[in-house]
Parts: sequence; C-alpha cells; structure tokens
Amino acid sequence: MKLVIAEKPSVAQSLAAVLGANQKKQGYLEGGGWLVSWCVGHLVGLAPADAYDPKYSNWTYEDLPIVPTQWQFTVDPGKKDQFQVLADLMNRADVDGLVCATDAGREGELIFRLVYQQAGCKKPMERLWISSMEEEAIRAGFLALRPGADYDRLFEAALCRAKADWLVGITGTRLFSTLYHRTLSVGRVMTPTLALVVERENAIEGFKKEKFYVVELDCGFPAASDRLQERKAADKLQAACTGQTAAVRSVEKKQKSTQPPKLYDLTSLQRDGNRLMGYTAQQVLDYAQALYEKKLLTYPRTDSNYLTEDTAATVPGLVEVAVQSLPFSVEVGPPDVARVVDGSKVSDYHALLPTMQVRSDTLAALPAGERNVLTLVIVRLLCAVGEKQVYEDTAAALECGGVSFSARGRVVTVPGWKAIEQMFLSTLKQKTEKEEPEARALPPLAEGQTFSGCKAAVREGATSPPKHFTEDLLLSAMEHASAEEFAEIEGVERTGLGTPATRAGVLEKLVRGGFLERKGRQLLPTKKGHNLIVVLPDSIKSAKLTAQWEAALKDVEHGQQAAADFLTRIERMVADLVEGYRAVQADTALFDLRESIGKCPRCGKDVVESKLSFQCSDRSCGFTMWKNDRFFTNKHKELTKSIAAALLKKGRVKMSGLFSEKKGTTYDAVVVLDDTGKYVNYKLEFEPRKAGEKK
Repeated sequence: MKLVIAEKPSVAQSLAAVLGANQKKQGYLEGGGWLVSWCVGHLVGLAPADAYDPKYSNWTYEDLPIVPTQWQFTVDPGKKDQFQVLADLMNRADVDGLVCATDAGREGELIFRLVYQQAGCKKPMERLWISSMEEEAIRAGFLALRPGADYDRLFEAALCRAKADWLVGITGTRLFSTLYHRTLSVGRVMTPTLALVVERENAIEGFKKEKFYVVELDCGFPAASDRLQERKAADKLQAACTGQTAAVRSVEKKQKSTQPPKLYDLTSLQRDGNRLMGYTAQQVLDYAQALYEKKLLTYPRTDSNYLTEDTAATVPGLVEVAVQSLPFSVEVGPPDVARVVDGSKVSDYHALLPTMQVRSDTLAALPAGERNVLTLVIVRLLCAVGEKQVYEDTAAALECGGVSFSARGRVVTVPGWKAIEQMFLSTLKQKTEKEEPEARALPPLAEGQTFSGCKAAVREGATSPPKHFTEDLLLSAMEHASAEEFAEIEGVERTGLGTPATRAGVLEKLVRGGFLERKGRQLLPTKKGHNLIVVLPDSIKSAKLTAQWEAALKDVEHGQQAAADFLTRIERMVADLVEGYRAVQADTALFDLRESIGKCPRCGKDVVESKLSFQCSDRSCGFTMWKNDRFFTNKHKELTKSIAAALLKKGRVKMSGLFSEKKGTTYDAVVVLDDTGKYVNYKLEFEPRKAGEKK
C-alpha cells in the first residue's frame, strides 16, 4: 500500500477522490489500495535560537552571530496532531512506499522532506508533479510518477535557502534590535523591499516641480507647440498665432499594431487585481488558491507566462468554455495558440489558466472575490490568444507664427484583443485611470494645406514626481529589482525580490511589523521603516544579495556547488555584519516613535510620554518628570501632558485648585520647573494680590 501526502487537506481530498480512497479516517483517507493524507503548510521547520542554548532566549550583542553547528528541527506546536498522524502512517507495516504530492518547486519539496526526515522514515518515495487539480491531470500525473531521488538536489537547495534565511534573519534582527532597543525585523527579501519604498518616497519628497507652458492651436483639430520654460515666451507665441493661418508642412502615416498581452503568472495577476479591483496581493493569492482547490484554476503560484507544448491542444477547448462562461458578450476569432506556447520559458508550472470545469453558471455561484479573480484569468486568456490590434497613426507638422506645431491622430482599423479588454473594463464599477489620453482621428491632411483664423491658448503644466507605490507598482518593482545583477548571471530563472508565491506574504509582514502602512491603495513607509533603512548597511538592503543567492542556489540544485560551501559563505557574511557594528554608537532616538511634547531643558532633544513619566528621548540624558511626583499628588493634582508641555515650553504654568494640607483649603499659584541638572524639582510662585483683594 502506498501513502500519498499532499500539502493541504483540500488537495488531498481531490487526489483521494480520483484514487478511490473514500473512507474517512482521523487525519487521512483510505481506499483502493491507497492512503491519502496531508500536511498543513510547514509542519516541521528550523528550530528557534533558544533550542540550541537557553541563553539565546535573551537577545544580546555578545551572543552574535548565532551559527548552529548541528541544525535542529522542530514540529510546529499547533500542528503536532497532524504530524503524528503522518508519522504513524509512514511507519505502518502495510505501507511500502510514499508519494510526495506537495506543490512542485523548492517549498513544496521542503515541506514534505522535513516531515519525512523528522518522522525517521526510510521507505522509498516517488514524486507527483501536476499543475491542475482536474481529474484527468491527476490520473496522468499518477501514471507518470518519478523517483523521489530525482528531486534530492531540489530539496538540498530549498534547505540551503531556509538555513541561509534563518542565519541572516536571526542575526540581523537581533543585531539591530539590540543596538537600537527596538524590535527591528531584518530579512533578505523583506528589507530590500522596504528599501524600494523608502527610496521612492525620498525621491518624491526631494522632487522639485518645474513649470512649463504649451501653446495649443485650434484649427478644427488640436495642435501643440513644444514645451516652453517661460510664460512670457508662451504669451508672445499665443499673440503671434491668434487669428493667423497655420500651414501643414508634413504628414506622415504609419501602420502600427499592439500585440496581445502574455498569459498571467501570479505576480501579473496580483498586479491587475490590485489595479483594477483594489485587492491586496495576499487577497488575490487567497482567492486564486481557493479557485485552484475548487478545480476552476490551474496552480496559482507560478512565475511563467507561457504554456508547454503538451498543453497547447487544450487551449481551443478552454477558449470556447471561457467565452460561454462570461456574463457579458465578446466576439473571438480562431485562437492564436502558438503565441502563448514556449516550453523553454516554463519553469515549475505553466501560466495561469481556467479549467474545463468553468461553465456558464460557475462565475455567478462564486463569492465576489473569487469570481472577480477568475474573470480576470478568463479575460486574459481570451486576450492572449486574440488578434493583434491594428491602427493607423498620423503625425502632422504645422507652422504658425514661425513656430512648428505637432498634431497626432489615430484610427483603429482592427480592434482585435483590445475590444475584449474594453468590453471587460466597461463592466467594472471602478473606472481605471488611463496612462495617456487616446489620440483621436485627424481630418484628411495634405502638405501645403492651410487653416485660417486659428485660435491659440496657453496651457500651463508641471513636471510630475514619481508615483507613490501601490501594491501593483511595488510588485512590479520587486519582480524587476536587481535586473542588472541577474542579467549578469547566466541561467538564473527567478529574478527580483522573492518569488511569486512569497511576495504577498512579504508585504503583509512589513505592514504587520509597522514598517509600511496602507493609505487608500498606497503603500507608504512609516517613520520606523524609513529609519531602519537609514541605519542598515547596503549589503542587507540591496537586492543584489538576492541575485547572488539565486545564482548559488541554482548551482546547488544542479550539483555544480556544494550546499556546505554556500552556507559557509553565508556564515562568513553574518559574522562580518556583526563585527562591523562592534564600535557603532547607535542613536536610539531614531526609533522612539512617541509624540514629542517639548524640548529637554538639558540637552534640547525631544521629551516623550511613557506610562509613568515624561522623559528625554535620549536615555543617557536622564531628564524625567514623574507623573506621580509628590509635589503634585500632595496637592491633589496630576501632572498631565498639557501641564508638562507648558512647563517645558515656558518653564511655568498657572494652576488653580491646589490643595493645602495644612489649611484643608485650595488656592491658585504658578508652578515653576526648577531643574538642577541632576534632579527635577518644582516650586510655587504667588502672583501679587490686587488692591482691596482679601487675604
């Protein structure tokens, strides 16, 4: 009997249905000569630092770097029951072999192998490699099982990546957290991603807007001058052209075309999901995963925009089904399948496709998020195999007032795939902003033709700063980060920061950690995030590290580099990182995010509020105004933020209703801040009584 282990319960159920394992047991299914069970994501992972030595439960600079000599693994405390189910099944006497049915790629291999290893299993194993949960794909996959040993190096590379991330994450996070007395998370992918956002905001903040002026002619159609830097020059040109004749000096017509887009990979799907529907990257991934488990979508965690040659035959049938499933009508011609097929550009999985399970009533029955994401994939398929858009561009040069003006027009002759896209966009409640206005058709023009009585107007414009990052734009930046470094590394497939499967999680982690914040659709760095990038070295915050790692991991995967050599270099890198900060005097005030209520009278730095006091943000200063100071409690008063702020600003504050213990009555007086440089004291001053006022 063989034991099949999937990555998730839903996937296991789909596999079991095809294999005939219909008997439900505790944590697995059985039947037809098969046992089918599942992991729940990562059941086993690298042990935390304090598993190696209890002293690591406290974070100190002296203990860094932490480099295990013998790596330890641990079962996720919340998933122990399912791990035990798998361990018991693996060791059953009637189980003579296993099938790894986790997701293909590094992470899926790692999930299975660590469970296999932790359970002490030595039984032979095979690998299932499929991209669709449709029954036919599952049956074909089980007929083509490959020896598990074929994927040993894939596992080795995955484990190397996990250990290296552990070394950099543990050491980097503890190093900067101890230096700055704040929890500052550092990671190989997370930190360069944060750096991208911070750099963009710095560019926006430092941008200097420059005005420009354009003179526009109205000759029955618009024509515009080049940009002018001075308003006076624009006004002069306007005056010279108003009511004058414009002559056509040249007309140039060109036939052009817009090629259909590529099929979706996960990142491009996430980008459109954010741009068109406002979903976060994580939401799009969750919706896509749900669709995959419902057998309506192929495997979502793909970085490919193409199909393999053996899938090409299914495309015409998919197109037919896709057209019928949409709630709006579109016209499609014979699909150009060849455009989307290139097996050499497919790594682990082919591009995203709907499945043959999609019917006319499928979309209506789905939750809104899943329905919208599936619609995106369907529309993209129809566009990708559609006809190219053909149009005629006309560029005309006119002369008026001795200055050249340009006019552009466009006539679409074959709408092609753009007609499908426009039909879809018209159904969206939220209208998308166009990158540039579409050119209208120009009237028939000929060289030497003239237009009299032209109107002229000055349009003022200004250069624009870079756009704030949305998730759409940031995902694109992550995907193409370190492109130059990757270009120098032959054969590296995974470019950019992270993988399609991990980028959404990285963004969510940055938000949860307080390094990024969402404002509408924008992703902006917090003060904490900005300051972290300020203090980190380039070696940690540069995307170049990812390029170097991917090159090395690819070598490990192909047996061209020993895993031990790769890890030795990582160990050396973290050791150098720690040593480089041995003599650094960290400015802890950088990460004091509390609101300033005034300036310290001793050192001039910000005074901030804590639970028990108002104190200087520079801990070495020592200036502290205690909220429970006896001076105020004896007078039945509280040192509030407003009183403390007034004392810091003016050195004194008038207070009423102060209690006299001696007389048992209340009185008014001026409280004066009396700081000795070592102790914070207070004293009273009484305003002179006005003539005739009772004592």
